[in-house]
Amino acid sequence: MFSPQGPTLRELGVQALSSVERGYDLLAPKFDHTPFRTPESVIEATVQALSGLGPFGHGLDVCCGTGAGLAALDSLCQGRVTGVDFSAGMLAQAHLAHPDAALVRGDVRALPFAGGFDLAVTFGALGHFLPAERPALLEGVRRALRPGGLFAFPIWAPPPVASVDHWAMAGFDLAMRVRNAVWRPPFVMYYRTTGFRALRADLTAAGFTVATRALTALGQARDGTPRFWLVLARS
Repeated sequence: MFSPQGPTLRELGVQALSSVERGYDLLAPKFDHTPFRTPESVIEATVQALSGLGPFGHGLDVCCGTGAGLAALDSLCQGRVTGVDFSAGMLAQAHLAHPDAALVRGDVRALPFAGGFDLAVTFGALGHFLPAERPALLEGVRRALRPGGLFAFPIWAPPPVASVDHWAMAGFDLAMRVRNAVWRPPFVMYYRTTGFRALRADLTAAGFTVATRALTALGQARDGTPRFWLVLARS
């Protein structure tokens, strides 16, 4: 897909008809050659925005995948860096890229950590959780952080209703809902369930104090507003 090293259309079709975990296990060896991986520009802008908020000790990458967020934590944290994901295939790729990181296979809706981290991040993973599942995820992240610890993640500002991006996202979400209504196991990935208002409400309910910072390095929309924001949630 989009490059000779990426998955074929057939491989993507098999992944799309699998569970989320199995799908990522299958995609893992070629994941970094797809547009699904968080772009380096987003990682770099996040690191730049967070660099003035440290220093940070231990760092946690929630839904670490192949390790894009681990690279960010490596440059921000002075202590141990840990990644957690439920896909064994993705963790295997993360280990190749980050052999010194502590990698944990587990369900992030039941994180097995308590008060050991100063900074937690996640990149591009929140759409894999239904709104009813987010409270358990966010409460687990808060428990994993020390008092005053920071949970940070970038979000894309919603595109205007009249834009191609808006209708592309709406079409994708509709296709996923139809797929999950007629096929099992479900593959949960929705773009429009992770708007900032809903996320802020869930973060606040989980015990976080929420702020945002514009990621100006990632450009502006036509109306002059930032295209990306960094959510900063303090425990």
